[in-house]
Amino acid sequence: MGRPTRIGLGLLGLLVVALAVGWFLHTHERVDESEDLPPRGEAAYNPLYALRKSLTAAGLPAQSRQRLQLARVPLGPRDTLLLYSDPRALQPSEIEALLRWVHGGGHLLVRTPLPRRSAEAAPARDLLARLGVRTVEGPTRCEPLLVTGQEGHVEFCRGRRFLLVDAEPELSWGDGGEDGLVFARLGYGAGTVDVLADFDFLRNGDLREPPHALLTRQLLGPNWGEGTVHLVYAATVPPLWLQILTRGWMAWGPLLLALLAWLWMRTQRLGPMLPAPPVARRALLEHVTASGAHLVRYGRASLLYDAVRAAFVERLRRRDPLAAALKGEPGIDAIARRTGVAPRDVRQALQAPAPDDAKAFRQRIARLIQMRKNL
Repeated sequence: MGRPTRIGLGLLGLLVVALAVGWFLHTHERVDESEDLPPRGEAAYNPLYALRKSLTAAGLPAQSRQRLQLARVPLGPRDTLLLYSDPRALQPSEIEALLRWVHGGGHLLVRTPLPRRSAEAAPARDLLARLGVRTVEGPTRCEPLLVTGQEGHVEFCRGRRFLLVDAEPELSWGDGGEDGLVFARLGYGAGTVDVLADFDFLRNGDLREPPHALLTRQLLGPNWGEGTVHLVYAATVPPLWLQILTRGWMAWGPLLLALLAWLWMRTQRLGPMLPAPPVARRALLEHVTASGAHLVRYGRASLLYDAVRAAFVERLRRRDPLAAALKGEPGIDAIARRTGVAPRDVRQALQAPAPDDAKAFRQRIARLIQMRKNL
């Protein structure tokens, strides 16, 4: 292949690559997409995590915790406390301590309990009752929230409205009639108490909306920048058994299958009883025994004796040919020396028994077998 040919093939390859790149860029468009990942860590169970981060970014000292813990974390005179959980869970001693703190200049934000699903009785001396707040029973409805430059919002759709008894609010939001209010700011000594129907706009996913952020800023206005903001929430972590059931199935599923398989293997089978297995039998030995008994029963025991005597003589010829060749008394003496049996017993064993003498038959057979083994 000449040099011009190689150059032509190289230019052709470059042209093909350029055409492929041009086609790809013409038919495809680069698009950026953002996908929200599920929260992890503290953000997965702390609904006020984003609020705490926002306050810290704004230069305000803020901390969040699951329980009130007044003895461990004392409140400052100009601090702000937001109770995200149900205020009915407060102990009487905690209620008294909170009211004394608010009276000294603190700012408390509290919500009304969720609508009751049953006819449960509210505590007679809870925090809201001490503040002159009475919740309204019945179906809830939303309250519009209008912010300049933003789309219309509705809030407190699932909260419980309330009425004020012998209390005059500094600020209020909602119908002051039988339907009740969704927000009221009450003066208590040198401090302030804000009562709201719900805190749903403070949650992590909802706080990013501008109307919710502006509403949160107005709520935190009384002590803004003067103290620490304490965010107390009730952790909604599911119980351990539920997390194991829903998230640990890849571990307990195979173990459960293995356990069931083991139980199935070890469980007694159900059904009719099986017959006992037959005992192992030695058919050849039984056959020989039966044949011998048959010959003895019909007077043919001599055949058995002759067979045993012939087996002895055959082995004697192989082991001691000289003793087998001798006849008479010399042969008996040679067999006695070879087998270690007395000559008298050898002589008796080599003589055929009487046909009707069963005892002599058994003795001679036993002696022949012994002498055969001793060879």
